[in-house]
Amino acid sequence: MSPGPATIDVLVVDDDFMVARVHRTFVERVEPFRVVGVASTGEQAAAAVDELRPDLVLLDLYLPDVFGLDVIPRLRTAGHDCDVMVISAAREADTVRGAVRHGVVDYLLKPFEFEELRSRLQRYAAQRGRLLTAVVQSQADVDRVLAGASTPPTSAVGALPKGMSVETADLVERTLRAADGTLSATECATLAGISRVSARRYLEYFHATGAADVSLRYGVAGRPERRYTWRV
Repeated sequence: MSPGPATIDVLVVDDDFMVARVHRTFVERVEPFRVVGVASTGEQAAAAVDELRPDLVLLDLYLPDVFGLDVIPRLRTAGHDCDVMVISAAREADTVRGAVRHGVVDYLLKPFEFEELRSRLQRYAAQRGRLLTAVVQSQADVDRVLAGASTPPTSAVGALPKGMSVETADLVERTLRAADGTLSATECATLAGISRVSARRYLEYFHATGAADVSLRYGVAGRPERRYTWRV
């Protein structure tokens, strides 16, 4: 049996202990992430990074002692190379631009549902895995690493029907793209961590828009099974 992915240690930083508890619960539902600590101020966050050496910091911006983005230069000066994902209610364009300049790996607006955080964590884990295993022998290799680290994969998700979320559509799309062969709705649901009903709805949406193909697998008895594959 091949070993599972390496654990990704996370520090949650939020001044509201109830919100921090919810974020911790969310993170620990997503493999291979593990919360190693919680901080409620910028000072505590810097000290916790010194002590715990997390791989990823989930950083709120409205902290009681400093603005969250000001914590990042302090971490870099201290020699820490942990990644930072902003989780904040701050919607100002200048703040978002500032976060980008500080090199954050993602920016998630509060409030959000578990599914939204999960899709971003999974995307981060995939990008991190590519960076850790990349072998650079040519300019093309460099370009692939930079593209994977800086931008999410091109998505076929456009204007979705009412009741469908971009995050779930992106999750199902990435699951189908990564599949070795075709997937049934049940298999896709298991891999993506969503319900079969949801998986089937998004898969049928992709089929209707021409992004996915459907084939039928006939068994001994009963209705044929619909199998989906991403259209290259």
